[in-house]
Amino acid sequence: MPAAPEKTVPPSGRRWILPVLILPVNALVFIPALILWLTDYRWTGNHFPLLLLGGILLAAGAGLAVWTVRLFHSLGHGTAAPWDPPRRLVVAGPYRHVRNPMLTSVFSMQAAEALLLNSDALCVYLAFFVTANLLYFPLVEEKSLERRFGSAYREYKRNVPRWVPRLRPWP
Repeated sequence: MPAAPEKTVPPSGRRWILPVLILPVNALVFIPALILWLTDYRWTGNHFPLLLLGGILLAAGAGLAVWTVRLFHSLGHGTAAPWDPPRRLVVAGPYRHVRNPMLTSVFSMQAAEALLLNSDALCVYLAFFVTANLLYFPLVEEKSLERRFGSAYREYKRNVPRWVPRLRPWP
């Protein structure tokens, strides 16, 4: 008698909430709070256009973050955490335009924090965080994705840019 096909079930809410709490909350709450505390930060306000831009970046980044986490959960059957990565390659929604929309959402929210709090120290943190990820993704993350998803990922990589979104979605 042939074996039944393996059924893939999306992760439970409990399974994906931990990576959301650990990864983005550290990058967006705990580390910035520590930086502000260490630099004896005092809010001085900011010009209205910069506050407006910060609000727009925060809303756009949060919306994109929710969208990408949901796609990893529903289509990839995994999470953004290295210990529980997606089992399927996700090439839908914003992933049809750019390979790293989840990280783009974090960059956007970090820029929003720096603008809303008018903090030079958070601008330096953003520059460090972006630079570290510009190095990490091609050197580590993409190699791991190629091993896990093989030729499907290599084709995706050839057609979808890493950071700057393509205007027309990849089919």
